[in-house]
Amino acid sequence: MSAWLKDETSLHTGAAPHHGVGIFALLRDQSGPQAAQVTAAGAAWLAGATPCPRSTLAQWEERPTAPAVLPCGSAFDVVNVPALFGRRMLERLWAEGPGSGPVATHRGRMLLFAAPGTAQRLPSLLSWEEWGTGGSESSEGTDETGEQGGTMPPLLCHGTGDAVTVPPLTCASPDGGPRWLVAPDTRTPWLPGPDVLLWACVRVRRSPLSRTGAPTIFPHADQDANVYDVTRRR
Repeated sequence: MSAWLKDETSLHTGAAPHHGVGIFALLRDQSGPQAAQVTAAGAAWLAGATPCPRSTLAQWEERPTAPAVLPCGSAFDVVNVPALFGRRMLERLWAEGPGSGPVATHRGRMLLFAAPGTAQRLPSLLSWEEWGTGGSESSEGTDETGEQGGTMPPLLCHGTGDAVTVPPLTCASPDGGPRWLVAPDTRTPWLPGPDVLLWACVRVRRSPLSRTGAPTIFPHADQDANVYDVTRRR
């Protein structure tokens, strides 16, 4: 098991599971098109969130196409936002800010992996900015994306005591299941804290809807199949 943990080769989506052999070695493919990928180091980081990382890695070696449930609060927190608002947050983070940590989608919502402690602090910061559900501004005309009106869309913050479903290591679910937009690719990923995510929320909430033809980091053909250039992370 320790041999493939040193392998930094990316895992490409869409591969079939292999049993009894090194799955990471079998999935090396440098010639194919780039996609949201998990590296062996990224898998090790995810497994480190669990009480038994080696057991978790062994299970992933056996079933790399299965999603997993991981606890929050130690290696990461997760901020769970509606997909459209989350997409606009990512646009801001990558176009004007420091970038993002790993990001996944699940059940029509976006999961932004954040620094531990974010789940506890972000709601109070948003409330202080009066964009929470108790904000003083009118919510007339808003929908769940928070695109119009004065309130924020529903943000769920997962921290200590919570758990989230993370996408499979080696494939995206064809039925709309969890998938990576920004896949973990290192043992020590940079994770945004509550101040950075508050900044992104403020920018999105105060900005008009993206205009047709405006610069975007999402491909026009398939906006759900985006790949972020993590070398741009500042």
